Amino acid sequence: MTYTLGFSPCPNDTFIFDALVNKKIDTGEMEFDVVLEDVQTLNQWAIEGKLDFSKISYGVLPLVLEQYVLLSSGGALGKGVGPLLISLPAEKEETSSTALADSIKNNLVVIPGKNTTAHLLFSLAFPEAQNKQFRVFNEIEDAVLNKEAYAGVIIHENRFTYHLKGLYKLMDLGEYWETVTGVPIPLGGIVGKRSIDAVTIQKVDELIRQSVAYAYKHHHKELADYVKQHAQEMSEEVMRQHINLYVNDYSLNLGEGGRNAVLKLIDVYEQQQPSVNINRQAIFAG
Repeated sequence: MTYTLGFSPCPNDTFIFDALVNKKIDTGEMEFDVVLEDVQTLNQWAIEGKLDFSKISYGVLPLVLEQYVLLSSGGALGKGVGPLLISLPAEKEETSSTALADSIKNNLVVIPGKNTTAHLLFSLAFPEAQNKQFRVFNEIEDAVLNKEAYAGVIIHENRFTYHLKGLYKLMDLGEYWETVTGVPIPLGGIVGKRSIDAVTIQKVDELIRQSVAYAYKHHHKELADYVKQHAQEMSEEVMRQHINLYVNDYSLNLGEGGRNAVLKLIDVYEQQQPSVNINRQAIFAG
């Protein structure tokens, strides 16, 4: 049986899925038709129910739970890994959270997609911000550099290189989340269609776990060619930083801590959408 599978070309995803898609582990009779796309495209496709299995931003999870269930493996959670709010060097550095909130409220901020975890974390930190524009993540820095926007929210490899372009950090949105909630940051997870039988869902979940374990064992020192192939001119050092931040024990299995973080994200979403009431018993596979 062949299933469609979508994830991003970022090093953490290609590191996780290399062994699975390149048959370095035994997938049995299962085949995967793989599509690599940016996270916002994958989020939109999940809303449309396009793929059988897909990486998504946790920010979009509440919108897709009627069609999808959340797997335990393959995701990205952690501490110190959240999106950053960046801007051009200010003439006078902000000295208070109130001043920063006023600047964000009164100026345009570019964000990598409406239905992303980055947007949800930004909204938690700046609930009064209204002047927002949504773009693909790799367009954010240029929008700020070209003075099209006062500030931008960056994710993925940009968090390691933004300072090289003369940009500076206004706030670590992940750090803010951790301080307020006390749980790891749920950035991205893997979902599978509810129309697929539970046994198959569990098999795919286990295969992804095995793929992560294989990557840890065999590519600890030398990155797989699959990772380098899709890294978009990234240096190996940046690839490593990316993987080390986003791939960890939660990528092998959410566990109780990961599930609590996801549930906290659902709580925050419901606080922002009072009319929504999500069945927490139906979120997780298995």
